[in-house]
Order: sequence, then C-alpha cells, then structure tokens
Amino acid sequence: MARIFSLVLGWSVVIGCQQQKVESRWCDQLPRAEYAELSKFDYSDGWFEVYEIKDSIYAIYEPYQWQEVISYLILGKEFALLFDTGNGIGNINQVVRSITSLPVRVLNSHSHYDHVGGNADFDFIYGMNTEFTTTRKAGLSHEQVAEEVSDGALCKGLPPGVIAKDHQIRPYAITEIIEDGSVIDLGSRQLEVLSVPGHTPDAIALLDRKNGLLWTGDTFYAGPVWLFAEETNWEAYKNSVNRLAELSSSLAYLLPAHNLPLVQPDKLLDLREAVQKIETGELKPVNKDDGKVEYIIKDFSILAEKPFN
Repeated sequence: MARIFSLVLGWSVVIGCQQQKVESRWCDQLPRAEYAELSKFDYSDGWFEVYEIKDSIYAIYEPYQWQEVISYLILGKEFALLFDTGNGIGNINQVVRSITSLPVRVLNSHSHYDHVGGNADFDFIYGMNTEFTTTRKAGLSHEQVAEEVSDGALCKGLPPGVIAKDHQIRPYAITEIIEDGSVIDLGSRQLEVLSVPGHTPDAIALLDRKNGLLWTGDTFYAGPVWLFAEETNWEAYKNSVNRLAELSSSLAYLLPAHNLPLVQPDKLLDLREAVQKIETGELKPVNKDDGKVEYIIKDFSILAEKPFN
C-alpha cells in the first residue's frame, strides 16, 4: 500500500480526509516527467498505461488512482510472469492479453489489496507459505476497500462498467508455494525469489541476476514507504534492507511497485543509511497531523506509527 504520494519536486502527504486539501497538487503532477523517457505501448482503456521498459518487460501503471500502482509483465519463452495484479479496479487480464498470448502466471510482491486486486482473473498464482498470505487470499469486502474508489482517491472517473459500490477484492487460490531462493524459469529468463519481510510478513523481491534487475515491491519505492500497518515489522525490515543493499553494486535498475518503474540501485544504499541513522537517532522524525511520524530522506521517506527509537 502506498496511499501517500511523492511529488516530482517535493512531498505531499495524503491520508484519508487530507486528500481533499492537496488533491490538485497530486493530480497536477501527472504525467510524471520520467515516463516521457520510456517507450509507451499502444494500449489505452483510459485506466491503465503500459510501458515497455526493458526487453520483454512491461510496466502496467495505474496513474489516476492515489496508489499509483505498477504491476510488471515479464515475458519468457515458455510463459509470462505477472508480478502483482494491481488494485482490481480495471481489468488487468485484458491488458496482459493485449501484450502476449503466452500462458501467464502471477506472483505477488506481497498480499496487500493494491497488489492482489486482479488475482482472481488468473488461474495460476504463486504464493508464500505465510499466515498473512493465506488470510489475504480470501479477499476483502467492499467496506474494507471502499475508500480506494472514492472521489478523493481518483484523478478521473472509474473505468467504463466499473461501479464503485461493487468494488471488492475477490477471493483467489494459490496454485504453487514458493520460498526464499525459489527460481522461476520462464524459459530464457530466470527470476529468483528473495524473502524480504518487514512491510508485510510475505514481502518478496524478485531478482534477475543476469540482467541486473531487482523488483522491490513495497520494500522500496520513490515515495513515502509505509511501515505503520499492523503487519509491519521494523526489525525484519532492517534486515531486509541490508540484504537488498548488498546487491546494489550488481544491479542496473530497481523496479518498484509504485510511482516510478525505473530507479537507480544506489537508492538502496541511501535506504540502508537512513535505517542506520534512524536506529542511532541521527535522523529525526517529523510529526504528522494524523499522529504518525515521517523520516524524510532526499528522494523518499519512511512513515511510522511512532518513532522507532
């Protein structure tokens, strides 16, 4: 989840009722300038935007909803892997089918609702063996996700045929269990699963060692990283950040799950340094109007329920 937005030239924190105060500043930043440098795929249903960001890798972006979720379609010779399925507001399966006729398998970066929303439209889903994963596959009622289709959450209307009062996260089934170190071979491309708990117990990163690509999910993205939900764990997060930072020198790009699809890998070093400074007390939190605190780093921040030390 990332219902808090970073603007290209500054920060605008948006939570619940605060959305109305800054909505125009968030929406007016669209499109983000960085997308102009990417190759846009000839697809539009008015909800998703699709960019081919590397050979046979597509970013499926939901720019007009406050999460700014990015799911990724990665093509192999034998099948394609869809890393996350978005909010479930638009029909992501239709987008995928406009790009490839390959069989498609789904892998979620974690089981928050804005990353599993389209899971029910696919018949093969990998999943971690955690209680959090198992619980979340049951879906969420409209009441639990109604805010995601509220006027304050949107920069434009819902896709044709989508009715706000009907929005929910539909149940889905896990086809195959994966774990830390699992390798998913798409044929011509091998992807390694890295367990990186902290944001959620089942959070993973996805590593393409050959091409130096790391999909970070919500462990890192260019924006305020949520670390205040009941399921977050600061100690686990610290360990996961250290693990990913150790990979930075071998990476060409990070591919996060919100806001921007290509980020320089040295941001992992900045994140590790920020975590260390939070631990020592050198990096001080800023108190937010809603009672939370924010640790602000140059190009991102960390949001918490209360100070970590």
